[in-house]
Amino acid sequence: MTDWTQVLALAMPKVVLHDHLDGGLRPETLAELAAEVGHDLPEDDPIALARHLHAGAWRRDLELYLEGFTHTVAVLQTPEALARVARESLEDLAADGVVYAELRFAPELNTQQGLTLDEVVEAALAGMAEGPIPAGLVLDGMRTSPVEVVREAAEVAIAFHGRGVVGFDLAGAESFHPARVHAEALDALAEAGVPLTLHAGEAHGPTMVTEAIDRFGARRIGHGVTLVDDLDGDRLGPAVLAVRERDVMVECCPTSNVHTGAVDTLADHPIERFRELGLRVSLNTDNRLMSDVTMSSELLAVARAFDWTTDDALAVARDSLDAAFTTDEVRTTVHATIDETATRLTD
Repeated sequence: MTDWTQVLALAMPKVVLHDHLDGGLRPETLAELAAEVGHDLPEDDPIALARHLHAGAWRRDLELYLEGFTHTVAVLQTPEALARVARESLEDLAADGVVYAELRFAPELNTQQGLTLDEVVEAALAGMAEGPIPAGLVLDGMRTSPVEVVREAAEVAIAFHGRGVVGFDLAGAESFHPARVHAEALDALAEAGVPLTLHAGEAHGPTMVTEAIDRFGARRIGHGVTLVDDLDGDRLGPAVLAVRERDVMVECCPTSNVHTGAVDTLADHPIERFRELGLRVSLNTDNRLMSDVTMSSELLAVARAFDWTTDDALAVARDSLDAAFTTDEVRTTVHATIDETATRLTD
């Protein structure tokens, strides 16, 4: 058993694959940008604002949890704001011991004041290029959006693939919004070689996971909590079997899942059960601002809850990197960084 402390969790090399750009603003930045554009916030003081948003995370309902994004999205409507937040996100992650990151957001939400989808993506990539760690951008389409809107986002992802955009995701409420509604866009992405990581099994049953993998060839699943509903003792249902047999990565976001009501407590989260079943898992923040988490705080909480050793944490980081939508060159370099840090910690 490892004696986990905040210092140790911070020192551990970490890889984050599921971190929403518009859910991870610094509260100071949100307050400054809101003042610049005249957007009314529930609190003007950054500390009070952060408390307000954190309190909202405990309402244990996904739809309510997402209300906080009305404020962050409102201030991310200019190239300067998008670039700033993208850069700051990577700075904050690097300071937290993250050695590789994938950020994601839905560019359709950032066109409310006239930016084109291309301009939105270019601004985010420009900010990320100034970040201190290697990173990739995953573009989201919203399940609840019209088919043509998601198709346009997919076209942008295809155009920018290999130029900073590394994958595509479907986000938003799952219930009544199956991925197959956007089959045309997802099929085009697959044909163009853009990897898919789809939110599935967060607030709806394991059939969403099966659809993501069997129909669309998703290489990663966002959240996947309801995979536990596909277990009956030692019997594994079709969704769990598909995840395991196809080596699909489950992007776990434990604290966020408590906040949205997907699980009752952190101890109830299935991340360790998934590992016992031979599923690959990654540990993620989801929304750093909304859930008041960092990768270090998430690692500390999960490691203590499930008696992880440092070897467990390093294995999750390495598996996460192997599942990242990055180049072999970046993967090799970051693996070396993880190994060097691990050696330093064990000396």
